[in-house]
Amino acid sequence: MRSILTVDAPPHKVVGIRRTGYYEEIGTMIMELASFIEEHKITVIGPPAFICHEDSMDAVRAAAEAGTADIEVAFPVEGDVKGSDNIHVYELPGGKMVRIIHMGPYHEMTDTYQELFRWLGDNHLTITGPVREVYINDPKTTEEDLLVTWIYAPI
Repeated sequence: MRSILTVDAPPHKVVGIRRTGYYEEIGTMIMELASFIEEHKITVIGPPAFICHEDSMDAVRAAAEAGTADIEVAFPVEGDVKGSDNIHVYELPGGKMVRIIHMGPYHEMTDTYQELFRWLGDNHLTITGPVREVYINDPKTTEEDLLVTWIYAPI
């Protein structure tokens, strides 16, 4: 059993991209955003995140099959930052959230999510907004079994 904590997450200024597609595009979108950040010399102050706008495991499964996932990726940034046509700068809201930590390959997160949803149900809590996955280490330089993902669910 993983540890689940209640945290007060601060809001963050982020630079992000949002589009419809397959969840497998998350990595490509993060790379696209990282290139934009590097090209524009933007100061990043934390790891990238995926914001999931589907509101249930059933909606995630359906979107994954149909390629209609509402995919948003973002990096927290500071300073004077300007976006472009498809890259936006905005404040990602903070607030009260629960956090669970997944260790291992991204494609094995289902059990972690099921544990999170079970815990929320057992504690009579409801998710009030998009769930976030924050990717703590880089899959290009980290073995799959050592990947760390912090999953946040606003409550």
